[in-house]
Amino acid sequence: MSKPEKHVFVCTQQRPAGHPRGSCAEKGCAAVMEEFLWQVQQKELFEKIQVTATGCIGPCGEGPTVLVYPEGVMYGGVSKDDVNTIINEHLLGNAPVDSLLMPAKIWS
Repeated sequence: MSKPEKHVFVCTQQRPAGHPRGSCAEKGCAAVMEEFLWQVQQKELFEKIQVTATGCIGPCGEGPTVLVYPEGVMYGGVSKDDVNTIINEHLLGNAPVDSLLMPAKIWS
């Protein structure tokens, strides 16, 4: 296995219904995760991109959230339909998708 150029973490946190923080699961993260895995497979990007399901990565109210390394770019409100754009523009084109970026204040 070669070292991937990009590592994508998709929050798949699931909390009980009514939890005050909510969760990415109730906002459709499973479909986002499945779409990343499907597109990486279809585009044969196994050597370049690694996708990992993860627990909570912070801003639950803005989910589903996706975090891309090595840049440390976080996206919020990601839908299945956004995955192709993230792959083509950011993961392959090295240009983060401005319309999906989380505000810088999440890191403070």
